Amino acid sequence: MNLTLDELGLASDLRVWHAVLLTLSSVAIGVLGGFVGLALGSIRLPILLFVGMPVPTAAGTNILVSSLSAMTGSIRHVRGGRVDFKVVLTMGVPSVAGAFIGGFWSGAAPESLLLAIVAVLVAWQGVEFTIMARKHKGDVGGNPLFGSQSPESESQERRPGLAAVIGLVIGLLGGAVGLILGSIRLPALVRMLKMDLRVVAGTNMLIGFVLGITGWIAHASRGEVDYPILVMMGAGAMVGSQYGAKLTGRASARTLLFTMGWVLVVVAVAMGWQAFRRSSFA
Repeated sequence: MNLTLDELGLASDLRVWHAVLLTLSSVAIGVLGGFVGLALGSIRLPILLFVGMPVPTAAGTNILVSSLSAMTGSIRHVRGGRVDFKVVLTMGVPSVAGAFIGGFWSGAAPESLLLAIVAVLVAWQGVEFTIMARKHKGDVGGNPLFGSQSPESESQERRPGLAAVIGLVIGLLGGAVGLILGSIRLPALVRMLKMDLRVVAGTNMLIGFVLGITGWIAHASRGEVDYPILVMMGAGAMVGSQYGAKLTGRASARTLLFTMGWVLVVVAVAMGWQAFRRSSFA
């Protein structure tokens, strides 16, 4: 039970049972993330820290696992026609720019305060989605918040500027706290751009992949990656994400909205925990 990966010839200080736990959890998180369109790195990161991985290494490993998961899920969503490439461009490019700038401004405000604010916003949206899903009676597609027929096509023609502003703001905040923040972008796509929930899942996941790769480059350049764990968790996340994304096309809008709500609540709890860990009170 105390055998380490290093003793097996793999460059990692973690124990074998840690690796098994991380791989299995990565599969499960990948399925859930692929289904709702989130990389869910904010859930995976606490597990990495729980097994004793140093924070910088955990962050660097986690962000690429998230990217691999998002990449696999995105491919499935693209094949299923559940990605709006116009939104990926108008929101994704400003998000990358914002994340780059936000990384330089990370010391301007306490990370614990920023994370706490994000946690509250995500929790609020999660609870709201859950309540609305309970009230929604139909099993049709579209967006239950705006009726059975989602006005996403018309909305995108009118609101490319809004998508860009949302992407920039979320990128700035994500760069400051070191997270992709798909959990903030997802509610914005649902509520502000009024997109079909299935298209939201695919579009959000593809943007998350681009952001994740960008963030990982900085960690890799500083050697903050546990590659044996990355391979095991990444493989598990990719398998899980592909299966979860496949389920998205089969689910009703009500089921998808309800699941999104609960996942956002769990993410909010994880972010709140991280905010506490980074605060002066921890």
